[in-house]
Amino acid sequence: MNAPGFWLLAVEEYLAYRRGLGFALQIEGGQLRRFAQFAGQADTDNRLTLTLAENWARDTAAPNPLTWARRIEVLRGFAKFLKRHDPGTEIPPSGLFGPAHRHRVPHIFSDDELAGLLAAARQLPPPGGLRPSTCRAVLGVLASTGLRIGEAVRLTRADVDLDKGLLAIRESKRHRCRWVPVHETVRVELRAYAEQRDHAVQSPKSDRFFLLDNGLSVNDRQIRYAFRCLLRHLGWTPRGDYALHRLHDLRHTFIVRNLLRSSRQGITPACAALALSTYVGHARVADTFWYATGIPDLMAIAGDRFHGYATEGTR
Repeated sequence: MNAPGFWLLAVEEYLAYRRGLGFALQIEGGQLRRFAQFAGQADTDNRLTLTLAENWARDTAAPNPLTWARRIEVLRGFAKFLKRHDPGTEIPPSGLFGPAHRHRVPHIFSDDELAGLLAAARQLPPPGGLRPSTCRAVLGVLASTGLRIGEAVRLTRADVDLDKGLLAIRESKRHRCRWVPVHETVRVELRAYAEQRDHAVQSPKSDRFFLLDNGLSVNDRQIRYAFRCLLRHLGWTPRGDYALHRLHDLRHTFIVRNLLRSSRQGITPACAALALSTYVGHARVADTFWYATGIPDLMAIAGDRFHGYATEGTR
């Protein structure tokens, strides 16, 4: 088998093996396929070596050690898989280019920004079509529930209980399922959207809740595109460490604002995070605390709590 064919087959076998264990590997799958193309053009005797790993990790548009480190992290699992059949495989060390993860500060939307974003969504093309309402409804659900974009667009009609105000999230990250209650205002908005959708689409081609004018379900790529168009139109500059706003910033915003509200209501951070982690579908409470970005309001609360702790300790 020629080199390109060997590497592509090896990658697909590895992805099938890991996905059989419940891992989605959507981003990693794309990265490994790009590695296979790179390795297929290199003279490596169909063997993963440290030199090949380093060369591919550095083969990026910008000299970014964080990106290199993340590429190495993706390769490590693949290398361990290959080593079972080829003892000569070299597994790249995890710290080759430093840490692969760094907590970058996201953009936390203000209430005015969220309201402006949803208002602008009404102006999306086509005028009078269903797409503006669909995009607005999806963005509203993301902002008001902290759902992942994949969870939102996969909702079916049966998953949305408009009488009880409940969303059934099925087969989410790590195949977890949960019920997500929504605020009364969200329930009202979703009911109004459903009525408009059913009037606009007489013969739907999908059982998904969020549809487009052609009767097909909207997908995450289409929502991301609409989101970017809206932000370009609004001319907003992101706050934080990212060059562009991300849909995932809506999830960060939801979690941070709920932690703030809980603290102001006198609920301890540990109790608030425990309830919130269940609501947003985290497997560990630590994953929820990861979202607790150090915005000024949260930092002020943390400072006050530490001051109280330190004061008590000196008495």
